[in-house]
Order: sequence, then C-alpha cells, then structure tokens
Amino acid sequence: MTDTTALDVPKNDNCAFCDYLSGRRPFTVAARTSAVAVLVTREQRGIPHLLVVPVAHRETILDLSDCEIAAVAAGVRAAAQAINDAYERPGIAVWQNNGIPAHQTIAHVHFHVAGTLPEGGTDWGDVSEQPLGETDAIAQIILPHLHLA
Repeated sequence: MTDTTALDVPKNDNCAFCDYLSGRRPFTVAARTSAVAVLVTREQRGIPHLLVVPVAHRETILDLSDCEIAAVAAGVRAAAQAINDAYERPGIAVWQNNGIPAHQTIAHVHFHVAGTLPEGGTDWGDVSEQPLGETDAIAQIILPHLHLA
C-alpha cells in the first residue's frame, strides 16, 4: 500500500459507508461478500446507479492492497454486468474519486457504476435523494443478475 498523506482526503467524523455496512444507518446493500459490497445509492445519477466499496475501511484507492483492489475490480465488473443484464442500458459509466480536489466527499474508497440515461451520460447536477423503498426496489431488480465472487 502507498502512503496517501499527499492527498487532501475529506475528514469525516464517522464513515457513512462503514455505518451502512454495519447496519448503524439505513441504506440499501444489494449484495456483499467478506471483501466487497454493492450498494444502491440514494442519489440515482444513472439507470441505475450503484456503488462498489471494500468492506474494510480504506480512504482511497492508494490504500487498497493488491487483493482488495482485485476484489473491488471484480465487484465493479459484476455490478456493470448486472446493470447490463437487468436494465439493458446502451452504456455504463464507471468513476472513482480520490481527494477533495477530485470531488471525493466520503473518505472510504468507492466506485460508481451507472447505466446511462436515455439522452446519454449520467446526471452530474443536483439529484434528489430517493427513499429507501425505491433503492430497495432497484436492489431487487439487480440482485438476480449480481454475481459477486
């Protein structure tokens, strides 16, 4: 692992993703293994918009071990395949941010995986938060197609 002290990483009192994974805060976890989890974000910027996170708390991609990044990469591929199979989107966007200047807001590495919108691309503007019932419904659609290793 690399020293990430040069990165300006957000300072979060409590890690939201760790709280979601532990059940301390409600959030839709579509699937998880001992190494990786796929979440349905409440900010749907695509059709649908998923997050892939390591279960272990790691602030940036530079903090992941080789085994962890391999598990996360496999999770990203599985999420993309599930979107393709369940939603038949014409494109799939994948992005990841490290440090405040790169627009990272939560200091727990996560990859966004989103099916494109009808007009193409994803929504980078303000989007309303979806209620848990709606993100749970997305998880039910995705789950039969989501095959985490």
